[in-house]
Amino acid sequence: MSSPALDLGAARQAARTRARAPRATGLQRLISPIVLLLLWQAASSSGLLPERLIAAPVKIAGTAVDLTADGTLPNAIGVSLQRVVEGFVIGAVAAVVLALAAGLSRVGENAIDPPMQMLRALPFYGLIPLFILWFGIGETPKVALVALGVAFPLYLNTYAGIRGVDGGLIEAGRTLRLGRTALIRHVILPGALPQTLVGLRQSLGVAWLALIVAEQVNADAGLGYMINDAREFMRTDVIVVGLVVYSALGLITDAVVRLIERRALAWRRAFQPA
Repeated sequence: MSSPALDLGAARQAARTRARAPRATGLQRLISPIVLLLLWQAASSSGLLPERLIAAPVKIAGTAVDLTADGTLPNAIGVSLQRVVEGFVIGAVAAVVLALAAGLSRVGENAIDPPMQMLRALPFYGLIPLFILWFGIGETPKVALVALGVAFPLYLNTYAGIRGVDGGLIEAGRTLRLGRTALIRHVILPGALPQTLVGLRQSLGVAWLALIVAEQVNADAGLGYMINDAREFMRTDVIVVGLVVYSALGLITDAVVRLIERRALAWRRAFQPA
């Protein structure tokens, strides 16, 4: 028979082991990117990878420091972030409202879902001439493109989440004499939340892709403008800096949503791979 002291010690050791596991996994995931960077630098230094095609990692890092020091990169990030935030808020609100209307009502589904399915197939570049004619060449068409890109993944996932709620849960709610409003609030919306959060992650990814397209249109500030300007002068180092910043911002926003997902869905037991 084991003593309480031994059981407590074993529990503490197990807790320390579980705490070290994520750190070890994180370090392992850094190995391949570091190896790729070293190979890239070696190829550039040896001349196998000409600078006219892509600059070396060391030069790109130096360029990033210079652009940060003179304020070019922070200003570009600020302008692009503002466009993404404005477009995301507009697109997300519209998507959730439309998904609720289509998912909770047969009339709403027939009225909303067909045009949404048609519009989501339209390419961003095909909409640019129309948006310029409708909104001019200022900030509005850029924000509108981001909002449009955000709306469709979030709408589709929220709509699918609502329609995918377990019918048994709905019947249980009706057995408990929940009214329609209470049923939506306590059963349907929580049941659709996991799928909605998946759509939120996809929407944020599409938001940055849409921004890249939007900032090619008569922009005079932002990351896209910085990349376009660098292209004119064959500055591959500046182009890569802009692309890396786009990727980093996308990863950061995705991490924020994943944190929200873990908190909001703490009740759900997730699959843990071996």
